[in-house]
Amino acid sequence: QVQLVESGGGLVQPGGSLRLSCAASRSIFRISTMGWYRQAPGKERELVATITSGASTVYADSVKGRFTISRDNAKITVYLQMNSLKPEDTAVYYCNAWSDLVPGGYNYWGQGTQVTVSS
Repeated sequence: QVQLVESGGGLVQPGGSLRLSCAASRSIFRISTMGWYRQAPGKERELVATITSGASTVYADSVKGRFTISRDNAKITVYLQMNSLKPEDTAVYYCNAWSDLVPGGYNYWGQGTQVTVSS
């Protein structure tokens, strides 16, 4: 059974930093594009950043220069380092894993972790 388990959320002041982690099942991690998405109250879920199995990255314009996504294949974990946090970054952050390299492909989500940026 595939699992994505997020951790690292919490309350931080504006300008602060947090690092989110997502531990994935070993069976899928190496071939997956891993990503972080977020959903604020009353808004749709949106892309934050993705990283392919070859470590190519994509970022939302709103987080470029502040957030960094990375992956550690040995630890089967993907990270999101968030710096210079703003109140508008407040949301539930979800880890995602998808691939079309296997028949039928797959698209999995974690349970989400709350990030609150407030003074």
